[in-house]
Amino acid sequence: MKKITFLLSCILASSMIQAQETEYNHWSIEAGVNMSEPGTGYSEDGATALYNSSLTGSIGGELGVRYMINEKFGFKLGGMYSQITEGDNSLPFETTYYRANLEGVVNVGSILGFREWTQRFNLLGHAGAGVANIKLGEDVTFADEDDFSAMLMVGITPQIRISDHIAFYADMTLSGNLSQTYTWDGNRADNGDRYFDGNIATFSAGIQIYLGKKEKHADWVDMTTRKELTQEIDSLSNRIAEIETNMIDSDQDGVPNYLDREPNTMNGVATDTKGVAVDKNNNGVPDEIEGSLDKRYAKANSTNGAANAGLNVKTLINEGYVNVYFEFNSTKPETYSYEAINYLVKYMNNNPSAQAELIGYADEIGNATYNMQLSEKRAKKVHDILVASGVSEDRLEHRGEGIDDSVDKSSKEARQLVRRVTFRLK
Repeated sequence: MKKITFLLSCILASSMIQAQETEYNHWSIEAGVNMSEPGTGYSEDGATALYNSSLTGSIGGELGVRYMINEKFGFKLGGMYSQITEGDNSLPFETTYYRANLEGVVNVGSILGFREWTQRFNLLGHAGAGVANIKLGEDVTFADEDDFSAMLMVGITPQIRISDHIAFYADMTLSGNLSQTYTWDGNRADNGDRYFDGNIATFSAGIQIYLGKKEKHADWVDMTTRKELTQEIDSLSNRIAEIETNMIDSDQDGVPNYLDREPNTMNGVATDTKGVAVDKNNNGVPDEIEGSLDKRYAKANSTNGAANAGLNVKTLINEGYVNVYFEFNSTKPETYSYEAINYLVKYMNNNPSAQAELIGYADEIGNATYNMQLSEKRAKKVHDILVASGVSEDRLEHRGEGIDDSVDKSSKEARQLVRRVTFRLK
């Protein structure tokens, strides 16, 4: 079973490694043209605006490189410039706008499950910060001045996939300058704070080229199949783990636990196909164990014969030939020891005036206080079984003697002999 599990694990691991190796490309570069138009930040004469710009007259260009960490998130480093000129009903001016920026990118299409219904259209969202430079033109008050400003930006990018390595994009970005000193027309300086007063909208379109040898880029990869495969692998792993658990044979009787009706059968005892120890006379003691006990102890129906041979039942019990043995650190008797309890039950029933004292012991593993309590519990356990079997409680006494150190502490087998309850008949 372990070999099968190991083989399946190797297959699953190989499949996952191969899936990772052939996943998707991460890098892309893009180039496009743009048009920009400032919203605020012009010179005014009282309430009258002296300047405005023309969107169609502000042609520029942009470049960018992007890395997607996974199919949902990535980063983009970009730069652009745009020539801003006067519009209708404006005094003439000409300003060049430059911008360099770093942004986080979110694949909105992947998050919203676009791949479930389209392989051609996608949507990215982006936001970040950068540095802007406003280069003022000639024939203005602050001619040829450079106005550097920190800026924040946010935008959306619709995409149309042309092939696995090329996509067309459009973009709309709104940015705001945090400390713009001059107006866009270059005829007025403001010594106060102009946070976001100098905002500008940029509309662009271009081509994205996906780099790498993989079949698809992270923008377009469909992770639905992979998720289903992962779920199937997890399900298979759980089923394998369940099979391994079911195939455990705790008592080593050849019947796995999930089929074993008696999963604690002692070693070496013959069982049927359901893992139950063979007990033809249905007395609760496996036949093989009962046979050995019959040889060791006198049977209840042959006590007279034992007495005639000079070996009476009372002597057998009082001299320690009949004991109830226990599992390690437990008050549960070993299965084969129930015959010893049954032996005492029959004796007490056949001798109504007899009384018995039950004395519990423990091995040397553990401290003395704990083992004293354990020995008392073992004696009480046998006491309760005898009472439940019909022996009057007033005919029984029980106590614990704690540790029996008469055997070699290092011997597991020897310690088994002292984890016991003995009987004393009165």
